[in-house]
Amino acid sequence: MFKEITLYHNQRHGGPYDRGQADYYYGRDYSPHYFTGDSYNSTRIELVDMSAQEIVAYTAGYRDQEASGDKKEY
Repeated sequence: MFKEITLYHNQRHGGPYDRGQADYYYGRDYSPHYFTGDSYNSTRIELVDMSAQEIVAYTAGYRDQEASGDKKEY
């Protein structure tokens, strides 16, 4: 009855989706943020300054990585 909706997120390095994936992969807590350019080489944008769409992208990256089961082993 309902049509499934697929969302596509920009997966650029440092973006919200990328940061969500990286946080889960490296065992970091869920903490929405992203960088305006490359990770750690540009301005970091925190949750308070993120749009709803950016938070959704971060969350999707985190959950997609979690669903993949791929996590760094130390």
